[in-house]
Amino acid sequence: MSARSHFLFLIAAAALLATASLPAAAAAPAAAQTAPTDLAATPKPGAAAKDKAGAIADQARGAGPQLPQAPAPSAGNGAAPAGGRMLDAADLEAWLDGRVPYSLKSGQIAGMVISVVKDGKVLLQKGYGLADVEAKAPMDPAASLVRIGSTAKVFTWTAVMQLVAQGKIDLDRNVNDYLDFRIEEAYGKPITMRDLMNHRAGFEEGLKDLLGYDPGQAQSTETYLKEHPRPMLFAPGTVPAYSNYGVALAGYIVQRVSGMPFERYVEQHVFKPLGMRHSTFAQPLPKGFPGQPSQGYHTIAEPPSPFELVITAPAGSMTTTAADMTRFMLAHLQRGSVDGVQLLDAATTARMHSPTHDAPPGFGVMAHGFFRVLQNGRVLLGHGGDTIVFHTEMNLIPEENVGIFFTYNSRGKDSAVYGARKELMDGFMDRYFPAPAAKEAPTLASAAADAQEIAGRYQSSRRVDHGFLRFFYLLEQSVITANPDGTITAPDALGEPVTFREIGPQLWQKVGGAQMLTLKTVDGVKTVIDSDNPVSVMQEAHFLRSAPLNVSILLLSFLVLACTLLAWPLGALLRRAERATSGLSPELRRLRKFQRLAVLVAAVYVSAWFIMIKPVLSVDVAAYHSGIDWIVGLLEASGLLAIGAALVGVWTAWRMRRTDATRLSRVWAVLVALALLGVVWLGLVGHLITWNLNY
Repeated sequence: MSARSHFLFLIAAAALLATASLPAAAAAPAAAQTAPTDLAATPKPGAAAKDKAGAIADQARGAGPQLPQAPAPSAGNGAAPAGGRMLDAADLEAWLDGRVPYSLKSGQIAGMVISVVKDGKVLLQKGYGLADVEAKAPMDPAASLVRIGSTAKVFTWTAVMQLVAQGKIDLDRNVNDYLDFRIEEAYGKPITMRDLMNHRAGFEEGLKDLLGYDPGQAQSTETYLKEHPRPMLFAPGTVPAYSNYGVALAGYIVQRVSGMPFERYVEQHVFKPLGMRHSTFAQPLPKGFPGQPSQGYHTIAEPPSPFELVITAPAGSMTTTAADMTRFMLAHLQRGSVDGVQLLDAATTARMHSPTHDAPPGFGVMAHGFFRVLQNGRVLLGHGGDTIVFHTEMNLIPEENVGIFFTYNSRGKDSAVYGARKELMDGFMDRYFPAPAAKEAPTLASAAADAQEIAGRYQSSRRVDHGFLRFFYLLEQSVITANPDGTITAPDALGEPVTFREIGPQLWQKVGGAQMLTLKTVDGVKTVIDSDNPVSVMQEAHFLRSAPLNVSILLLSFLVLACTLLAWPLGALLRRAERATSGLSPELRRLRKFQRLAVLVAAVYVSAWFIMIKPVLSVDVAAYHSGIDWIVGLLEASGLLAIGAALVGVWTAWRMRRTDATRLSRVWAVLVALALLGVVWLGLVGHLITWNLNY
């Protein structure tokens, strides 16, 4: 076999092996479409994924407040909406029994609980599946304690509105006036409580120390806020960007203004008056706390997750039951009171349910902390919530005097819970409150040209832009494509591609649906607003930050580096088999050693960063905490080694021009140099080469 043939054989073999070794890197963009965790915004009440297995539990009525059950309406007692079914306990239970068990089994979800209120009474509360798989304990709506993630935020905002009604908090006052530390005013404009409520304070996302499992290592909300200040991405009041930090800040202001710990304030002024005996923001649960904690699972086949500690407690640490949640829903549906207990006065309740910012007609807005969206022609006030293993939906339909709450205790196979949650909420609305017949608006004549204008690649305004996790968000981008017929294709709430047609100037409606997109220019940036998502927008991604460019650089660089490393031992083995020598001059052998050393350094650098970023791809946000700062710092500093390796690669390629190396060897040396420079580029654009432990 000739030297040239050897070389080509090694390259082919190495390329095959390298390609086979890259599934995780190649899958990164797709994986990035799954948010790390919510603690989180469910953009539209009901937005979520599939379903899971578990045994069915009978409706339980044990511990917890004894709430009146609504009688089934008799003939003539109210009327079903046009085209819809009458919402009564019997029909609702039969409908749920027919779909929830299958949903749990197919999605490998352990269990769920649900409660529905109507006309001032509890219509239904029921558990399905298992709260504890090993113990075979059923889900009990009155006793099973579940974590509701970001649905807890509406309790924080209710506490804020209580203090607003007392004149102790002004929604339009600088939040720094209430704090014992200072929030940066990077844009020369103060942040107000209204900005926090609207998720328009301008904060970038933060994942470090957001979630944990060890109570001994858990920071207080005060410590977290002071030690993890979020950089400002946008001027306050301009661009929505969902922020757990912002809600935690509001909870800390409640603590400062009221003079008592936040958890204690909510207990005394919300839970206790409403009779929510099984609800608390305290974590871990106090000893002897009433009720039985539901376990949380990734899937029913896996061991339970440890108790999740939400460090931004006011943004998502609440534990409750489905029965307790009926009390909160009834209070908000009845002008702030239930059974003679006044949670908020009627005027403050009405104010809380009103929009707190402007939006195009038919688009969702924030309403003093509630998501306020249209579904089937009705206004829904609600908030979704997700930890890693618990997934919740809570919605009020004020004009129907109905509220619905449900929680799943598992993420499910392939994140099936998100589909299950959306299908359940959408199914509930379509069955009992179907959309009124509407005349279809004509498609604009300018649609084909306008489709080209909105087409592009976008990044979410909710993102980490400083620190190494910027690399993850660099790959998490959405694509809007212009179609030949003048329609566009864009991702829906679950990331699935759907078709939109233009019904107004740069106003696009989902074909066969109500979701709308509109194109605006905000601060000079092309911005797409989603009618279902008032807490973030899509902003055009600059070409140098586009996922295709950087994924291509990543894969090609890794391929060249892997080929070089694999060719090294394979070449030696082939020469040994043929009892041959390399035939290289001393100078060329020396250059090859430098080249291989540089490639080895770069390969270790890339691999180490992949290990560091991998947890966010699998939604293991708890992996990012202050205890790994030394590792992150070491990796960031090692960027200097990557730069050094690239310089060595360029120098080696240059020097090979003056040796007896073959043309193929010289070309390969140039490719290696480019691959090493590609690693440096990714480190710079992804903020891997930096010094920032705030991410």
